[in-house]
Amino acid sequence: MKAPPEALLALRGQGVDAIDTPALVVDLDAMDRNIQRMVDFSAKHQIQWRPHAKMHKSAELARLLISAGATGCCVQKTSEAEALAAGGVNDIYISNQVIAPAKLARVAALAQTLATRGGWLTLAVDSALGIERLDQALALSSARVRVLVEVDVGQGRCGVAPGEAAVALVRDIKGRPRLQFGGLHAYHGGAQHLRSASERRQAIANAVQAVNRSCEALQSAGFQIPLITGAGTGTLVLEAASGVYGELQAGSFLFMDADYALNERDPAQPQFEHALFVKTQVISARHSHAVCDAGHKSHAVDSGMPRVHTPPGAEPLVFSNGGDEHGLLTTVRPAAALPAVGQTLWLIPGHCDPTVNLHDHLVGVRGGLEHGVVERIITVDARGALT
Repeated sequence: MKAPPEALLALRGQGVDAIDTPALVVDLDAMDRNIQRMVDFSAKHQIQWRPHAKMHKSAELARLLISAGATGCCVQKTSEAEALAAGGVNDIYISNQVIAPAKLARVAALAQTLATRGGWLTLAVDSALGIERLDQALALSSARVRVLVEVDVGQGRCGVAPGEAAVALVRDIKGRPRLQFGGLHAYHGGAQHLRSASERRQAIANAVQAVNRSCEALQSAGFQIPLITGAGTGTLVLEAASGVYGELQAGSFLFMDADYALNERDPAQPQFEHALFVKTQVISARHSHAVCDAGHKSHAVDSGMPRVHTPPGAEPLVFSNGGDEHGLLTTVRPAAALPAVGQTLWLIPGHCDPTVNLHDHLVGVRGGLEHGVVERIITVDARGALT
């Protein structure tokens, strides 16, 4: 775990003006409201929630969410799981296929560590080879691993085909004492950013049909399904209303990003708000544009350029590519004034997950972006955790 440098720790108690640029800043008030909305939503629908930690990559934030009622956290990488476990998280689901023997040896060690703390490690599988190698890796361990069979419900990535294909895998799992069948993993990532609510409704309706086909095949073979888990921030209202899913994996709700803001909102969806911002400063200005010090090294661009936050009464600005270290700023109205050199701006990243992965720490601010005070420095424990 990488400790924050003294210069960052010294920011605590100071105003937002003291934060150097570029910096990744969390509006703690907005984040807390997002958490409360998820708590209220899950209680209303009587459904569990296990937020995806691949978004924030922070053991502190994972623990915060668990203290608010989350059942644990999801990750995508073994090294992410190791980093969060080192930070005190005890219920971790690697919602991905782990095949390499070297990684599975680490999985077994981590399962043992969590078991000694009364926790659980869960893993997704979609092949007989994955099951066999996981079981072999656990041979010298006294721990058990909970296993979920992944079903491809429309993503077209990992997972077995809906229906009979899951039966053989569950039968294999059931025959291995070191493994515990935990249910089905049925996440449709491709549905999260379908722009219209009707497109998302249709995609998840298809996903639910795929899940039901798998459940019918398993039940016909005599197997009970303890849990069906899935859902993301873009569709969680649909999985929750389906009567099929028992757990939501949404993670981006905590921070939100500019790409999610482009989705047409389902009226039943909680009103999550932006809580993650890149603080930047204007360092140069010409008649046609201004330049800020937040280039692509401070924010991811896989989902497009960041959006410039526009406070009430401020002139809307457009951010465009200025390279690794610079961003170009233009006005929406041709005659409008550009921001002055030295002016602070706040960017809403296009995609929060890979943006967080570019930073060692998040600066948590209480009291708003204009007049707030730095309350905490949050370590991105799993930054660069790719294996």
